[in-house]
Amino acid sequence: MSLRVTFLGTGGAVPTTRRNTSSIFLRREGDRLLFDCGEGTQRQMMRFGTGFAVSHIFLTHIHGDHTLGIPGLLQTMDFNEREAALSIHVPTAARNRLEAFIDAASGRPSFPLRINGVGDEDTVLDGDGYEITAFRTDHDTPSVGYALKEDERKGRFDRERAEELGVPVGPMYQKLHAGESVELDDGTVVESEQIVGPPRPGRTVVYTGDTRPVDRTAEVARDADLLIHDATFAADNETRARRTGHSTAESAADIANRAGAKRLALVHISSRYAGNADPIERDAEGAFSGEDAFVPEDGDVAEIPYPDAA
Repeated sequence: MSLRVTFLGTGGAVPTTRRNTSSIFLRREGDRLLFDCGEGTQRQMMRFGTGFAVSHIFLTHIHGDHTLGIPGLLQTMDFNEREAALSIHVPTAARNRLEAFIDAASGRPSFPLRINGVGDEDTVLDGDGYEITAFRTDHDTPSVGYALKEDERKGRFDRERAEELGVPVGPMYQKLHAGESVELDDGTVVESEQIVGPPRPGRTVVYTGDTRPVDRTAEVARDADLLIHDATFAADNETRARRTGHSTAESAADIANRAGAKRLALVHISSRYAGNADPIERDAEGAFSGEDAFVPEDGDVAEIPYPDAA
């Protein structure tokens, strides 16, 4: 089952010719999810071929560089005669402000639009084989991050062992893989654990939005396959990062290390690095002990394999 992240907007508060403002598109098989929706997001969706068929938009906070793309996207969906419902999730304290913004900028669309307030530890979406939860972050306005965590998968079915034990191909295989025992024609009982290995972990993707480095992120992102973290500044701007409610690349790497995350994507890159984000990437690479720390360009795609993939 595919799990793919497309980085639609990797820049900070001000768009540049190279980086748009914040937006992350995540596709898990048929589910299409959007995290933040900065100015110009719908154009990025067209440019990078994600389409508009998202079912949920998850807002980390309501600063303009994370929300100004919403009115235009809603209007385009309406022009395209969308009928399916759309849910927008936002920190509870900002819900009324978001509603007023949408009403003033574009009005309510003809399709059902639901705006939901969320907070720390809320299960925001209970999907098919996964869930998305919100967690508190530390910005200069009410803010949350989001964690997509898949359910455990069934253990591997050892067909060779099943054949050795005399289990005939067919419905008994399905029962064993489902955790049930079966009885053979000669009365022998074969238990599922004789054939099926231990449960296998699913995948985890965590997105912080704008935040200072906080312990809560390290807790939520435990063993994450991909942590997408605010890295607005390089290490020489640590004081400014803290004052403005952001992180440096080095701080993001420290959080990722504490979480045991496998990969770290650094986003919300300040416009001061518009022509060269190497300082951000160097800081993270020097501090991160996982597999890969990188600064994605707009349009880059990260495929998330299963942890036990060969």
